[in-house]
Amino acid sequence: MTHLLTAMVWVTLGASSFVSVIFLVNLLFFRQAPRVEDFPANGSANRLGVSVLIPARNEAHRMGTLLDSVVNSTGIDWEVCVLDDESQDGTDRMVLEYSQRDPRVRLIRGEPKPAGWSGKQFACWQLAQHATHSELVFLDADVVLAPDALVRAVHHRQGMQVDLLSGFPRQRVVTWGEALLIPLIHLILLCFLPFVLMRRTGMKGAAAGCGQFFLTTKQAYQTSGGHGSIRQSLHDGLMLPRAYRQAGLRTDLFEASDMATCRMYTSFADTWSGLLKNATEGFARMPLLPFMTLIMLLAFVSPVVCALALAAGGISSSLSVLVIASCACSYLPRIVCCWKYDRAWLACLLHPVAILLFLTIQWVAWVRHSMGWGVQWRNRSYPGVSP
Repeated sequence: MTHLLTAMVWVTLGASSFVSVIFLVNLLFFRQAPRVEDFPANGSANRLGVSVLIPARNEAHRMGTLLDSVVNSTGIDWEVCVLDDESQDGTDRMVLEYSQRDPRVRLIRGEPKPAGWSGKQFACWQLAQHATHSELVFLDADVVLAPDALVRAVHHRQGMQVDLLSGFPRQRVVTWGEALLIPLIHLILLCFLPFVLMRRTGMKGAAAGCGQFFLTTKQAYQTSGGHGSIRQSLHDGLMLPRAYRQAGLRTDLFEASDMATCRMYTSFADTWSGLLKNATEGFARMPLLPFMTLIMLLAFVSPVVCALALAAGGISSSLSVLVIASCACSYLPRIVCCWKYDRAWLACLLHPVAILLFLTIQWVAWVRHSMGWGVQWRNRSYPGVSP
């Protein structure tokens, strides 16, 4: 038993330190967009035009804040197209009233969703057909932009010479359910996405993004097929970059916490449902799921278990340095993410609990998909989607 516990401590330290090193390396690649004052003197970013495209289904409580933030954008010409996707809460009336005050805001009434499409993908595809500028920015309705966000983001996409660029906003969390699970978006991105492969190769498996904030061009969108190429997907943050790479186009991502904020969900139930919706196209598939489960348990849960066993005398005190080191490596990514992206410090202390909840969601999603059960989202039913 002693040898088994010693081996467990060493394996735990190896997993937690490995994940921590990947995290620190990825931080070097996950950079913010240049400030406006850092643009080249001969740059033409201030003369660019951009179409801001917003799919909306029952978003009346959020739409005003988002539109206010876009209207206050500086340094760029813009239009806003909001597609009302059969809302029942007055979203269309709010946008229509806003458009009467500012003609750059347009309301587009969405067509009924055809079979074989998910609601958001069909809404985004329709929006792209109505855009009048060559630069396209897709925003979720729960995003709020800083005044310089559009000009910086568009200039950044052009400077990186990529066809699809995705920004990861600062995630606002209020309830405990949000605080436990939403911060894992940044943590998993930085701990498990191979940024070097993502940036230096065209591998589909290394593609990732955030569906809340996408930038592209009309030409690249048409070449890739845009949202029409992922029409059944419920996870455009992952599947749209893969579709672009399938078409031979370049994708990348950046840290947008200084230019955009987002509150994805407002309760534990909504957070659970939202992550469950995305799981099958993410981790919840074989053989990735058991591999990721093992790694995450060893890297993020086992260090705390070892620490508790050490405190209870179940592990020799001679291994205390290793146990402490594994706990430090385990918590380092979560603490850094907390400091940079969400500030949910109390939830940070419960990091192992969050990991267990996340893994539970992944396994529940896999079981549901294996049983042929569909997904409920935005009052619509979707059959199981094959990743």
